[in-house]
Amino acid sequence: MLSVLSYGRLVARAVIGGLSQTDSRDYSLVTASCGFGKDVRRGVLKKGMCYGDDACFIARHRSADVLGVADGVGGWRDYGVDPSQFSATLMKTCERLVKEGRFVPSSPVGVLTASYYELLQNKVPLLGSSTACIVILDRQSHQLHTANLGDSGFLVVRGGEVVHRSDEQQHYFNTPFQLSIAPPEAEGAVLSDSPDAADSSSFDVQLGDIILTATDGLFDNMPDYMILQELKKLKNTNYESVQQTARSIAEQAHVLAYDPNYMSPFAQYACDNGLNVRGGKPDDITVLLSIVAEYTD
Repeated sequence: MLSVLSYGRLVARAVIGGLSQTDSRDYSLVTASCGFGKDVRRGVLKKGMCYGDDACFIARHRSADVLGVADGVGGWRDYGVDPSQFSATLMKTCERLVKEGRFVPSSPVGVLTASYYELLQNKVPLLGSSTACIVILDRQSHQLHTANLGDSGFLVVRGGEVVHRSDEQQHYFNTPFQLSIAPPEAEGAVLSDSPDAADSSSFDVQLGDIILTATDGLFDNMPDYMILQELKKLKNTNYESVQQTARSIAEQAHVLAYDPNYMSPFAQYACDNGLNVRGGKPDDITVLLSIVAEYTD
């Protein structure tokens, strides 16, 4: 039986041992992007990190790495509105806020909210709607903070398995949560969700963790097992390797989107909702592939 003094020494050793194993290094994300517009047969990156009506950004700050994707709602095209303008401006505004240091690493919802309200306050209204997903890596705490509104999203892969993922938000089939700005006469008739409705999460990450952030054009065409198969090609944290793997994933999703005989995740979801659908889902595809690495200036 241990004496009180002996027990105290054991506890002290355990505490000291635990503290000595704490990783004091700063972390960072090595991130590459790739994508395809729905109507483009090869990936062409437009000015402003846009693929079709999708948009994305990658921003670095001394305290955090921040990235995001947004998917402009194509239905606005029927009313003479370019859907890509809303998603692109939303992401550009998020990027600027991060670079100016006007954000808190633990609050990706705050970045999304500030960006959205800037759009609302424009003298000339920017009409449109968009889903959005924001991911922030806090360098010192090694925590990943996320906010996802709609059906874009992210996966975190460790040791070949998905250990974290975003929850998809749908009002009903193929109608995701979305930020919107409508003309006064259409307010109330257009779906519009608050940034606060975003699904938020925070968790620790480890060196070597892989983070895949993408719009629904990827997830509607590639199930997890296919994505994990492609991620096996990522052998190190070099940007070139990350870029090559991101391109490989985007290209495979793009090919599957136009396969009429493929039972895609979207087609399966449609069947589950009573619709007789088969094939891939032609859509804009945006992929941001990141790997957690040790921070270097």
